Amino acid sequence: MRRLGELEAEIMDRLWKWKRPATVRDIVDDINRTRPLAYTTVLTVANILHAKGWLLREKKQGRAWLYEPVRTREEYSAAMMEDALGASEDRPAALAHFVGQMSPTEVAALREALRTAGRHTDT
Repeated sequence: MRRLGELEAEIMDRLWKWKRPATVRDIVDDINRTRPLAYTTVLTVANILHAKGWLLREKKQGRAWLYEPVRTREEYSAAMMEDALGASEDRPAALAHFVGQMSPTEVAALREALRTAGRHTDT
């Protein structure tokens, strides 16, 4: 999975935070609170994200589209971790280094995820 570009990530971040479909106007208005950005620029990038399979879109009343993410932020993060792990010639060593950098809370969450994954593969 390819990493999102800067504006792609900015758009996806808003949609993930909002947890609701939004129009390009909603996104532009929010971005414009911190920096100016043209409506057409955001529209173009939203259409690219749709074409790449990152966003679903549905026609709202009138001409506007409502956009919403296909994947969660967590699914995106997991795919990025898998890609990074795939870049290593020694996956077990890369995993060991990764786990070594985790906090105790993250290690506990990993243990629980492994237990849950084990239950799913046992059935």
